[in-house]
Amino acid sequence: MVLDGVGIGELPDAPFYGDQGTNTIGNTARIVGGLHLPHLERLGLGRIAPVKGLDPRNPVEGCFGRMAERSKGKDSTTGHWEIGGIITERAYPLYPNGFPVDVIRSFLDTTGCKGVLGNKPASGTEIIKELGAEHVRTGSPIVYTSGDSVLQIAAHEEVIPLELLYKICMVTRQKVMVGEHAVGRVIARPFTGQTGDFQRTPNRRDFSLEPPSDTMLDLLKREGIETVGIGKVVDLFAGRGFSRTIITKSNSAGVEAIVSEGRAMTTGFIMANLVDFDMLYGHRQDPEGFGRALEEFDRVLPDILSVLNKGDMLILTADHGNDPTDSSTDHSREYVPLLTYSPSGKKEVDLGTRRSFADAGKTVAEFFRVPNGLSGTSFLSMTQ
Repeated sequence: MVLDGVGIGELPDAPFYGDQGTNTIGNTARIVGGLHLPHLERLGLGRIAPVKGLDPRNPVEGCFGRMAERSKGKDSTTGHWEIGGIITERAYPLYPNGFPVDVIRSFLDTTGCKGVLGNKPASGTEIIKELGAEHVRTGSPIVYTSGDSVLQIAAHEEVIPLELLYKICMVTRQKVMVGEHAVGRVIARPFTGQTGDFQRTPNRRDFSLEPPSDTMLDLLKREGIETVGIGKVVDLFAGRGFSRTIITKSNSAGVEAIVSEGRAMTTGFIMANLVDFDMLYGHRQDPEGFGRALEEFDRVLPDILSVLNKGDMLILTADHGNDPTDSSTDHSREYVPLLTYSPSGKKEVDLGTRRSFADAGKTVAEFFRVPNGLSGTSFLSMTQ
């Protein structure tokens, strides 16, 4: 399970990314006066780093540690790929001054759009406040980016219907943002409402690059092991490596799918992303909302643990940080928490600071006894 954007402290190279001092969980807890997370605490969250409200002296029923990102960047795509066993050595392109003329010209020629609005880095909620009315009047999509390697296209669902927006994004992914402009993701950002009250909808879709080599998902599927993708994780791997996929648009729907699939599955692998932390609260600089989302997840964590049988294993982590208390609305370059639990596994084991997110993918492959050449070092023996 990937808790999107839930980092736990700045990486040594955070200053290079402008992220010194970031600590998504720690700073959120500090701002809200402490977090009540008894079930995450029971898995070992309070042992990883100081978090106001968590007592590191309390007993722990799982194994705990943190993972450092080796890939260049701090995007969801590279974070998930690294979890899957791929280190991205070359950072994907960024556009702090907006997209160059040749990219916009290619976008217009390829998609048939008459024009674009925006073409600058911006907060997704702020740019629809600024340009939403003009978009409705002209029909031109709002094209913008962020501190991550993304091209985002915002459109009112009554002006550019969802299926057309998705088609525009897919064509942009396949024919425009390629070569030197191959960003990590092209993202559809639909919204509704009236001038002065535009609201983004849950119908977002991410159009990611395909992983450049096999991930743990490809290896498992090739060996006949059922692989189920839940939520945004499906888009981030370009749908590859999954036997089945379930699209969810909120944390609550994601947890419901995880529990349902976990109860029904006898042998297999589930990979899920819970997006609300990042999408609704990190990018919107809302520590109070972020704290509530963490506590809401903590309350339903027992439902997830209840589907685990002897020999099953849960790995709980994140793909990057998104500190809602810093000066940026972008992702933050942070360690991510690593919590594991198995009803028949070891307890109170410190997994330490792992050198790569890829340790998670390597562990999954070893768990299923699948031969692999994935990056990373398995920690399975420490947990069993």
